[in-house]
Order: sequence, then C-alpha cells, then structure tokens
Amino acid sequence: MGINEIFVAGGIVMYPLLAFSLTAIALIIERCLFWYKINQKQRRVVRDVLAAYRDGSEIVLSKLRQNGDLPIVRIFLEALELDYAPPQAFRLALEGATQAELPILQRFNTVFSTIITGSPLLGLLGTVLGLIRTFANLSIGNTGGKGVGQVTAGISEALVSTASGMVVAFITLLFYGAFRGLYKRQLALIHEYGNQLEVLHLFRYEERQTDIGIKSLGQGRK
Repeated sequence: MGINEIFVAGGIVMYPLLAFSLTAIALIIERCLFWYKINQKQRRVVRDVLAAYRDGSEIVLSKLRQNGDLPIVRIFLEALELDYAPPQAFRLALEGATQAELPILQRFNTVFSTIITGSPLLGLLGTVLGLIRTFANLSIGNTGGKGVGQVTAGISEALVSTASGMVVAFITLLFYGAFRGLYKRQLALIHEYGNQLEVLHLFRYEERQTDIGIKSLGQGRK
C-alpha cells in the first residue's frame, strides 16, 4: 500500500494531518539548526569573553558584538553596558536580559504542543467518520461486492486516520522533549556563566571603589 493510497484511505482528516506534519517538520528543522549553532559556538565564545573580562581586556564588547546571534552573548552584552553600575544593578540587568531571551529559547513550543494534542484528536475524528461511513453502508443480507467494498473503505478510513494522527503526534513529541531538554540545559548554563560574570564584575567594582577611595584620600592630604 503506497503513500498515496494510505492518504486517500485516511479520508478528509488526512489534509489537516498533512498540514500538521509539514509544519512540524519545518519547525523541527529550524529548532535543530538553532540548537546546533548554540552548542557549536557558545562554550568557546563565553569562555573567551570571561577570560578577557577577567584580564581587563578592552576587546570584550567587540567580541560579544561579533557573536550577537547567541542568546547568552546578548545577555552578557546588555549587562556589560552597565559595567560601572553597582553589583545590584548589574544583577538586575542580567536577570532582565535573561527573561527577555526566554521566549526565543522556547520559540514554537506552543505550536508543538498544539500539534501533539491535536493530531490524535484528528485521528479520533477520522475514526468516528470512518465508523459512521461503515455503519451507513451496512445492510443486513447485503453481501454484494459494492457493499463489502464500501464497508472495507470505512474501516480503512477509521484505522488509517487513527494511526496517522498517532504517528504525527509521537514523532513531534520526541523532538519536543529533546528541545525541552536543551532549553533546560541552556537555562542552567546561562545561570552558571551569569554567576561567573557577576563575580568578576563584583571584583572589578570593588577594585574601582578602592582606587577611588585611595585617590580621594591622596587629594584630601594635599
């Protein structure tokens, strides 16, 4: 039984299921490319930025701007624009930038949830329509070939639509679970690297305050 025959056998609900499956495939590809790019570049870029910031290098902001396609880099960039701010303000900037990036990391989750929930329901609808078609074509004592064929078509519609809806939902659920895992891992890394940046900023802020105090004391003695 070919794909075309399966599609025809599944009845009218196969059209929205096809739309669901094509949408899921497109979004899965987009999310796979998104997470692949992050996992390939992020650790190296963040470690270089933290090392440069620790050493007091002036290339930190330029290096961040060169990699502005990474969520954690955008978080660092927004916080480091307040480099001379007190630690409390710096922490608020980090937290605010992190909250702004969460929708990007969770993009299309609502669509995935809709497909996962809606596909089995469409399959169930196809089952009901197939059974209605089957019972409508049943007539006691009718053993002719046409009647049997119509009954068989109704049963086929019921089974194919149900199976198709479950397959679409199951495959989408697998990738959705993987993307959820990547999101949680990314969130943990953002907190880890954000805490490291916050500690480095605290050290630099205290050093500046100490230098300012020494300069003020020297000017007072003059």
